[in-house]
Amino acid sequence: MNDQFVERDPFTVEIIKEQLIAAAEESFIRLGRSSQSPIIYEVLDYACALTDAEGELIAQANGVPGFLGTLTFAVKAVLGKFPGDILKAGDIIISNDPYSGGGNHLSDVALIAPIFIGKELIAFSVNKAHWTEVGGMAPGSWTTDSTEIYQEGLQFPVIHLGRNYQLDPSLLDLIEANVRTPEQTLGDLFAGVGALRVAEKRVVEIAERYGVQVFLDAVKEILDHGERMARHCLAGLPKGSFFIEDWMDDDGLTEEPVYVCVGITITEDEFIADFTGSAPQVRGPINCTRTRLYSACRAVFKSITAPKNPVNDGWFRPLKVTCPEGTVFTATRPAPVSTYWETGAYAVDLLWHALFPLLPDRLTSGHFLSVCGTSISGYDLEGRRFILVEPQAGGWGAGKDKDGESGLVPVGDGETYIMPVEVCEARYPILVERYAFNIQEAGAGRFRGGFGLSREYRILSDSAILTTTFGRHRYPPWGAEGGGEGSVNGVEVIRREADRPEVWSGKLARYPLEREDLVCLKTGTGGGYGSALERDPKLVLQDVFNGFLNIEQARRIYGVVLEEELGAIDLGATEQLRKKMQ
Repeated sequence: MNDQFVERDPFTVEIIKEQLIAAAEESFIRLGRSSQSPIIYEVLDYACALTDAEGELIAQANGVPGFLGTLTFAVKAVLGKFPGDILKAGDIIISNDPYSGGGNHLSDVALIAPIFIGKELIAFSVNKAHWTEVGGMAPGSWTTDSTEIYQEGLQFPVIHLGRNYQLDPSLLDLIEANVRTPEQTLGDLFAGVGALRVAEKRVVEIAERYGVQVFLDAVKEILDHGERMARHCLAGLPKGSFFIEDWMDDDGLTEEPVYVCVGITITEDEFIADFTGSAPQVRGPINCTRTRLYSACRAVFKSITAPKNPVNDGWFRPLKVTCPEGTVFTATRPAPVSTYWETGAYAVDLLWHALFPLLPDRLTSGHFLSVCGTSISGYDLEGRRFILVEPQAGGWGAGKDKDGESGLVPVGDGETYIMPVEVCEARYPILVERYAFNIQEAGAGRFRGGFGLSREYRILSDSAILTTTFGRHRYPPWGAEGGGEGSVNGVEVIRREADRPEVWSGKLARYPLEREDLVCLKTGTGGGYGSALERDPKLVLQDVFNGFLNIEQARRIYGVVLEEELGAIDLGATEQLRKKMQ
């Protein structure tokens, strides 16, 4: 029936597809506007999606590529525990299980609702958002020194949160009693439920407008079309087998580096990513689980095929991911996973690095990579608890025909934002003293890497604690075709009575702060592309004019002597210099 329907009326299929995408996006807007955590409504650390009755993704609106495809695993975990004939209209399921519930870490909480027409299950509405607080040993529910999942917060192992459109008051009491900021956490929960309901309403309207069978046929065709498009794009990729390896800084508990690797095989029919040989799961919380590994592979696969096309599970049918259980990429219970994003980012970077020589038109050299997670918490002057949790932006690598982007969020954060200065100062006892490019002598090349950021927080409360995980603190971003390596990420703390940094580190766990202490968050420069001696002198001149280089650096790094032109800067004749640059 499906083939006949599609052949007869492809226009209806396209209309239903666009309406499903619109429903997911409306759900996304509803959640963002209703939530209580700035990391949701400002940073957009969440995603909303629709799946078919089997849990196959059919439409997704997301801020975080790290959630790409994780929502379908959450729905399939629901179906694994509650078969379709047990689920009822009005059910709400909650899950943050990293190992088998489609989760990443405990702060990323998924809410799932089945969608029925009469008694027939036709779809699921699902969203996942980073709740600022879910309990655990550290404010903000993630830290760099946890050693088991039980220290990281409340676990929701795919359970009913509500039935008949009513939330279970006992479970709400349980959540409220186990988190540090209950009003905020419950506000995020209610926002997620509201987003489920608006998506459910729109899907029911679509199915009733066109009829259930037409709706189901259209959904099947959406998935099949995604597969056809992916295979068409796959046919244009270079074929063969490729291997790359790298080292992660450490696991958060020791200074021992962690080995990671991937082998890639591209055939006419499949894209295979094999992470066999990577280190076993570690004691510290950088472990990620299979769900995050899949989403990393999906993000790269989508970026090298057709990144602008709408995403659905059909698109990923040619993608195969292989990795034994119990590795740093496929950790098993009760391994800690609260800073999983470090390892998930490396999965992306390994694939990216291996594919770069094959696809230099689509990929750039290495970038600062880490989410650079930052948490500052304590009590304000009125005795109210505050918890600031945020990512940072940094420098991306250069491409074969362009400089790297500066001050951009990492690939794992995608369409998200960093915390606005105004929000930091309005909601938290913090003064943002500096927010500027972190200019480094790194990432030189024919095209240079983009610059990271320097963001400085002056503490205004009597005391606070700082937790950070800035990956690539020891191993800088890679350059390409003779381009220089980028620079590392890191955090400085300058005491109020000192004029020099007390600490320079990548990972800090509940580091004590006092009033007037200065926290300096520094993200790195991306890798360069090509020899620095091949850089266009006009681009070197432009960098000097913008304050990214001085005259001595221009000569030493790029071999460019520009005294005559640069004399205009010394004379203050900037208008003449601008004309020379045009």
